[in-house]
Amino acid sequence: MPPAQTPVPDHPEDDTRWRTAGDRIEALLDASAAGGPGALQNAEQLIRELTDLYGAALARLLRIATNHSAELAEVAAADSLVASLLLVHGLHPHPVHRRIADALDKVRPYLGSHGGDVDLIEVDGPVVRLRFTGSCRGCPSSAATLELTIEDAIRAAAPEITSIDVVADSPAPNLIPAQSLLARVHPEGHRPAAWQPVPAIDELTAGEVGGFAVAGSAVLACRIGAQLFVYRDRCPKCTRGLAGATLAGAVLHCPYCGSGFDVVHAGAGCGGEHLEPVPLLVRDGVYSIALAEEVAS
Repeated sequence: MPPAQTPVPDHPEDDTRWRTAGDRIEALLDASAAGGPGALQNAEQLIRELTDLYGAALARLLRIATNHSAELAEVAAADSLVASLLLVHGLHPHPVHRRIADALDKVRPYLGSHGGDVDLIEVDGPVVRLRFTGSCRGCPSSAATLELTIEDAIRAAAPEITSIDVVADSPAPNLIPAQSLLARVHPEGHRPAAWQPVPAIDELTAGEVGGFAVAGSAVLACRIGAQLFVYRDRCPKCTRGLAGATLAGAVLHCPYCGSGFDVVHAGAGCGGEHLEPVPLLVRDGVYSIALAEEVAS
């Protein structure tokens, strides 16, 4: 009987540090450029040599480990940091179709909380084709939330994907390029969304509402049972902020106009208004939200 495998402890703070290593490397390369083209070329060559060296060592280590136990490849692929390095060096044990399918399965509960879902139609080389389904497809803010969540999951699991095409959930079979979709769901005058860590959101208790200032924007978070939902801090009915809003079951009531919004179903109101959903994911063990920054006129 093979010895029991000891699980490797997770260290989210270490994951965050190493996932930002690329930014630090870019900053060092920019600094090297100040020394002239020769200095930059030397720095880039040094990075290539080190990357190739550690890639070769990683390939050999994986081969030794899997010769001992084929299951170790699965264990390694389950660790997000190790998996990202395996992807860099072309060593990931899973094909791209499975990686994308697994990534979509991980975010599917979140998509369902916003009344939507996604089907993986096919992976054709560097292009993945999806179909959005669910009631969210008629709501631009919910579509934006789902698009950001899905794109983030796919980019992390399959960096070789260069294009995400979306098939509308309707009789029309036309393909909508991902960038075209973004133009539809993000109003003009907004920059692309960036993910911001907000670990304090996890401190909310069931039935609690909390306001947070993130990257210059105000957001409202609600916990319904074990699920968390985040929206822009603005009532679509009276256009005022929602500070002091209360929850009655899953319905959030504006403290000023009294309008109610179903936070479980994409913030839908009785009169057709919608709160503006904000994407929420656990990234590197920390709750993070995606905000599109408004561009000043």
